[in-house]
Amino acid sequence: MKTIRDLADQLGGKRVLMRVDFNVPMDKETGQISNDLRIRMALPTIRFATERGARVVLMSHLGRPKGKPDRKYSLKKVAHRLAELLGAPVALASDCVGPEAQKAVQALADGAVLMLENTRFHAEEEANDAEFSARLAGLADCYVNDAFGTAHRAHASTAGVARHLPAAAGFLIEKEVEFLSRATTNPDHPYVAVMGGAKVSDKIEVLKNLLGKVDAMLVGGAMAYTFLKQQGVNVGASLVEEDRLDVAAELLELGGDRIELPVDHVCARDINADAEPATFEDEIPDGWIGLDIGPRTAQQYAQKIKTAALVTWNGPVGYFEIDNFAAGTRAVAQAMADSDATTIVGGGETAEAVEEFGLQDKISHVSTGGGAALEFLAGDELPGIAILQ
Repeated sequence: MKTIRDLADQLGGKRVLMRVDFNVPMDKETGQISNDLRIRMALPTIRFATERGARVVLMSHLGRPKGKPDRKYSLKKVAHRLAELLGAPVALASDCVGPEAQKAVQALADGAVLMLENTRFHAEEEANDAEFSARLAGLADCYVNDAFGTAHRAHASTAGVARHLPAAAGFLIEKEVEFLSRATTNPDHPYVAVMGGAKVSDKIEVLKNLLGKVDAMLVGGAMAYTFLKQQGVNVGASLVEEDRLDVAAELLELGGDRIELPVDHVCARDINADAEPATFEDEIPDGWIGLDIGPRTAQQYAQKIKTAALVTWNGPVGYFEIDNFAAGTRAVAQAMADSDATTIVGGGETAEAVEEFGLQDKISHVSTGGGAALEFLAGDELPGIAILQ
């Protein structure tokens, strides 16, 4: 895969169209950016280009504006935050194509940065429309994709543009591919995968793909209760995917004793911050909801993690948003932070949890793409990356 390093000698004075993933979370009450991690992760690639005199034209989406302009999803605040982080001005074009975008690009000086307005203000973006892709490509001399979080989408700005311009990957995509490949191609052993989250159905292909590679799969989160119920364990009022019990049976047969399930549970009668927690061994009484792995399970899982050479983790193992049910997820994160293994955390909620616990710097790689990381781990081809290869 060609990277921006391969373009280094050609960047001076050139217009570089760069796809970044600035789909950052916004606080519903204040409308301000609540976490700028995705912006910070793109800085090395942006700086590499500007330091070599490139005229950097950034494009991203934000939210789901349904294919038409919506001020709520403007990238204005994102451009402002990027300018603060870069310590340099970042202009915002009022559109991503058309006369205004062209004028803004023409006004760019060497080493300057321009942000195009939300690509999803046009329905053609998600449709990967060929003409729209060509209009975007017409703004630049070359294309760099550094948006791993959208690499699993065949959109105009992630896949379509690359058909029209010399294309390369940014440093973030390079790092994501490097680390996630370690989890799927000739992984180190002992290899431990921690799988959490709510639903088995969201991760069937990942579970199947990884079960052929791992030495142990530690299951937590609400998905564990679908497996436990399939085994005849009473799980009380816990979330169970009744229509996936046959899939759980298939996975349990495929995984054998490599699949480990919780042996105790932190539960409550309902899900809220004031809910009174109780810990139960083995089975969960009627009327109680399993909301976290119990302390014995957390200890067993931590021990397995500490003896591994490679650990991947996708999905929290409890309802970590509420303190009373965060201990299991924190224990997994801490065990990974303390481990000498190569540790890889899938994006989305798992990445949020690790950052909330302040442990992100002690993990080998925290992915920026939830859906993209899942599809990579499932062995699927990611259109935004495949076209660069």
